[in-house]
Amino acid sequence: MPAVIGGRATSAVSDGTTGRSTVSGDESGTTTAACALAIACLANAAGAQTPPAQAAPAAPVSTAVAAPTYISIPMEIAVNRPAAEVWKRVGKFCDIGEWFRIPCTITSGKDGEFGAVRSVASEVLVGKTELSYTYTQPVRDGRPYNLYHGTLEARPVTPTTSKIVYTLFFDNSMLADDAAREADRARRLAQFTTALENMKILAEGGTLPPAPARGAGAPPARGTTGR
Repeated sequence: MPAVIGGRATSAVSDGTTGRSTVSGDESGTTTAACALAIACLANAAGAQTPPAQAAPAAPVSTAVAAPTYISIPMEIAVNRPAAEVWKRVGKFCDIGEWFRIPCTITSGKDGEFGAVRSVASEVLVGKTELSYTYTQPVRDGRPYNLYHGTLEARPVTPTTSKIVYTLFFDNSMLADDAAREADRARRLAQFTTALENMKILAEGGTLPPAPARGAGAPPARGTTGR
């Protein structure tokens, strides 16, 4: 008669010799398949509970400089005009666009007021007097901060003459060596000396010649002065 295995009836067949009974092949295959399915389900469940490995986030680059080496580059040029007249001509925060030959717009605040931001390197006006202003460049993500500042001033000499004084201040410690630092200083000195010469031309009533093509390597052309 049928035997009951795991709550199911199965048919047993005697071998006629030993008297032993065997479970039919169909019933055995069903049981084996059920066990295999259960094992596969458990394996899938275990795999689903294990999160995939994730790459570690890159360490942030600090903007602080451990051992800064500050440098200042003072420059000046004599102008045959009173200081107030000079400042009126070249002293607005975005006048740099004319005498440095680069585009300039005020992107935040008001030209000449504290906190004004110009499009040139996002420079921020942080100090001013009647005949001067000081600006800085902001901290940038992932880049060491060199504390770059510049001050432009029209300084009276006599009632009818003055001089334009431009001073740069920054940390050059992130440059490779002394040769690189000297090359950087020479490059900035050449650029801003040309800017001072252009300011003198404009302040004395002259006009600047057309700007040379960028990257052409030609020396800056001299303009005409009003006197």
